[in-house]
Formats: sequence, structure tokens, C-alpha cells
Amino acid sequence: MLWRVPVDLKQILAQGRHYPWPRPDNCLRCHNWHVWGHGYVQRYFDGFTGVILMKCYRCPSCGCVITLRPDSHFPRIRSSVQTIRSHLHHRLTQGCWSSSVLLRSRLRHWLANLRCQIQAHLTNYWRFGLLVGFEELLRSDLIPVARVN
Repeated sequence: MLWRVPVDLKQILAQGRHYPWPRPDNCLRCHNWHVWGHGYVQRYFDGFTGVILMKCYRCPSCGCVITLRPDSHFPRIRSSVQTIRSHLHHRLTQGCWSSSVLLRSRLRHWLANLRCQIQAHLTNYWRFGLLVGFEELLRSDLIPVARVN
């Protein structure tokens, strides 16, 4: 289970295992009052050359593993929400992709997935622009650039 928390990736990279991670008050699944530290997992993020360690906790009652994730990033996506938003904004307003180190194929996947998400989850699809649809999906706690299942 992912728990999105406000953290600074640069500080995490600099401090490593000594970073002062927030601790959940209870299990996110069964609401047990106690969770144990469960080590770290390695995650990659755009803009960082190596892995960054993310803290994990485990519930002794239900066995749920809670992995912390920066709230600036979507689950399973390396780029920040702001990076995705700015690239999509540039493409939709300027008609071309901005020059960046990101692969064009990734940018095209984001745009195609955004169109599919808007069509799947927002009614009156043609009334919304894609950028407005991006924000509407965010307000609905959906990942605008994730594949539609």
C-alpha cells in the first residue's frame, strides 16, 4: 500500500537512511494502532542519477506493507506531477514538445493516456480541453496519465 507524504527527494538522497521519515499513526488497511519499521525499497526518480531509498512500515496485525511515496509524484511514474503538467501544457499550447531529456515516447504515452482517461472518466468529453481534463482528473484522485484498465 502506498502512503503519499510531503518529502524532499534531495534531502532523502543526501541523508539516506537517516532521513526523519513520518510514521503513520495506524495501519492504513486495518487501522491497528501499531506499525513496525520494515526497511527500505529502492526507487528511481527523474533528475536523480541513482536510487533513492523509500521507507516501508509493516502492520503486525494484517501484514500490510506501507511504502512511503513523495506526494509530488504519481504512483509508478518517475516524473513529478509538475513536470508532466508542464510538458503537456507546452505540447497542447505550442503544438510541439518542449526540448527535454525525457524520451518523446514517454511524452506521447502521457498524452494518449490522458485522452483515454478523460474519455473514460469525465462525461461530456468534448466540452473539456485536455488541460482542464487533467486538473479534473487530479481533483477526482485519479492519475491522469495512467493507462485505463
